[in-house]
Amino acid sequence: MQTTVESSGLPADVYSAKCPTRQVLDHIAGKWTILIVDALLEGTLRYTDLSRRIEGVSQKMLTQTLRSLEADGFVTRTVYPTIPPRVEYELTALGHSLGEPIAALRQWTETHINEIERARARAASAAGNAS
Repeated sequence: MQTTVESSGLPADVYSAKCPTRQVLDHIAGKWTILIVDALLEGTLRYTDLSRRIEGVSQKMLTQTLRSLEADGFVTRTVYPTIPPRVEYELTALGHSLGEPIAALRQWTETHINEIERARARAASAAGNAS
């Protein structure tokens, strides 16, 4: 059964540049989105915990990605009225459903990293020999 996009009445089709599913796919396929959602599968985390957990993410990118995930309904943000304010992030039910394939992708990557590195080394060697 084909899903119909409510806003347009057209069928959902990620191959169509005009379909909003393309924007969602672009968003959820980003490396920071994947890492944030996967980290939040472990449970509710504070901003600083996420920042420490995901090495290499800038404050700007972490903030932008969290805001986008919240706007799309994948994450809830809870602010506690303390000084300084404590902010926690948690996956929604929709976020958890996205987390399942993301966790599978992470596990696949970790399982096959040695095969991938060997293939890259062969390709680099072949490219070096061709010059």
